[in-house]
Amino acid sequence: GDKKQLSVRILSYGGDIDNMAIIAGSEPTPWLYDDRLRMVGVKLYLDGALGSRGAWLKAPYSDAPGQKGLPLLTPAQLRNKMVRASMDKFQVAIHAIGDAANAEALSAIADLTRDLPGERRWRIEHAQIVDPLDIPKFAELKVIASMQPVHQTSDRLMTEARLGPDRLKGAYAWRSMEKAGVRLAFGSDVPVESANPFPGIAAAISRTDASGQPVGGWRPEETVTRETALDGFTRTAAYAAFAEDRLGTLMPGMRADFVMLESDPLLASPDEIRKMTPLETWIGGYRYYKKGGTGG
Repeated sequence: GDKKQLSVRILSYGGDIDNMAIIAGSEPTPWLYDDRLRMVGVKLYLDGALGSRGAWLKAPYSDAPGQKGLPLLTPAQLRNKMVRASMDKFQVAIHAIGDAANAEALSAIADLTRDLPGERRWRIEHAQIVDPLDIPKFAELKVIASMQPVHQTSDRLMTEARLGPDRLKGAYAWRSMEKAGVRLAFGSDVPVESANPFPGIAAAISRTDASGQPVGGWRPEETVTRETALDGFTRTAAYAAFAEDRLGTLMPGMRADFVMLESDPLLASPDEIRKMTPLETWIGGYRYYKKGGTGG
């Protein structure tokens, strides 16, 4: 029946300003299809990836002297796009991986924040390598750090090669962010990684990969608690897209989106969490999946 018209909830961001305007029009769309779809903002790319040495760093790559990556937007372009989106009430999410890109995103936000009306909820996507001195600025400017814990485990060896030992302090620095008062939204970065959140929760609390390596965790001082990890994948993820009035928590008046699990992720080991699969999946109070069976 019509319950099956769209069985996921999609909060979308236009890829740059032109797509945002063509798809959504002059402002963010309303919630469509029984709260299943909404275009809330725009995503801007400020730099590339660490693997390709496209991430924009403050100092040269350890394994490529003289190269620092490069910004994909000039300071003026970045600010113009941010103003254009914000004036039309679109939320801005900036892809920034290197420490120079994160510093520039924060600097643009600082420049614009005073003059733009309303609550912006600026997002920095990935925030992978951040100069420790810049971490407090996320909190000061109320920037949401939208991070993907599985990147830490899949990129660990490459990150060490690219950055060398001295710049790892601000790498995937979840606990440092949290301690500084930054809101952490966690995600999977599908299709680069699997959409399964459980390996992400396990990585967030252990800093170990699927085979439990490295023993004790990589820079384990940056692990977060199970509560913070779950919050990042649920409540704060909804807040980070202006959806906390209907998604992200199980409370009266909210959409009943939840999974049933065999054991409690607040008590399970990272290894157990990594292997968890839902017994049932409910969306909007309707059962879409039952292990070994068909939907409700």
